[in-house]
Amino acid sequence: MTDAVLEVVDLRKTFPPRHGPRRGVGVTALAGVSFELEQRGALGVVGESGSGKTTIARIIMGLEEPTAGSFLIGGVDPRRLGRGTAARKQRARLVQMVFQDPYSSFDPRQPVGQSIRQVLRLHFDLTPAEREGRVATLLEQVGLDERRGRTLPRDLSGGERQRAAIARALAVEPQLVILDEAVSALDVSIQAQILNLLSELRQQTTVSYMLLTHDLAVVRQVADDVIVMRDGHIVERGAADTMFDKPQHPYTKLLLSCVPRQGWKPQRTKEARETAM
Repeated sequence: MTDAVLEVVDLRKTFPPRHGPRRGVGVTALAGVSFELEQRGALGVVGESGSGKTTIARIIMGLEEPTAGSFLIGGVDPRRLGRGTAARKQRARLVQMVFQDPYSSFDPRQPVGQSIRQVLRLHFDLTPAEREGRVATLLEQVGLDERRGRTLPRDLSGGERQRAAIARALAVEPQLVILDEAVSALDVSIQAQILNLLSELRQQTTVSYMLLTHDLAVVRQVADDVIVMRDGHIVERGAADTMFDKPQHPYTKLLLSCVPRQGWKPQRTKEARETAM
């Protein structure tokens, strides 16, 4: 038996050939990826666009079928659950996902509290009073009050919508939450608030995180372990502290060199300097 909430073994994904100039050439998005995520752990999956990290998430969420390989969530193979309503509910209890911009995942005509309420109604046999209490608790956990719960998604700030999305993901008490660039669209100060929130929620619950990002500064604040991906391969893996202090692979070193340091100021181009004169 293993304590891992997520086990990924030799996962491979090749997309079929495209039309156009590269007709007949398939695209390998994943080339034999294996890793584990411990219960109540936080794993950072780092890489540029096209590295394969989003393909992993889509496979785990059931949005893509792997070409080869396997994965288990809480010891369960979600692909063996079937495709009926009961199977979808069981998969939802295993894994949830929070996107970069959660606005499109909310019903724009429905207050965010009602979205959470519907999730609870679908998955749990609660009395109306118990359900309302659970909604209030979830909103409080993510730093939103009942007034915000009565607000439509369009009337919330980006940070508030992200908090509401996290609350809704946690409503089904999943074993795993995947966060796909979940703070990259937010201001730095709001990013810090959301990342602190994620750390607090991990201490309060049994949830595990998989954070997909190109931003190593984000990973350093939240993740215990990191895997670095490039062209569908894992090029480096290890504890977050070790990875940041003593990176081994040249690609990891390159990514770290792009993280702004304290006192960093963007360089202006020659054209911008001449315009300012």
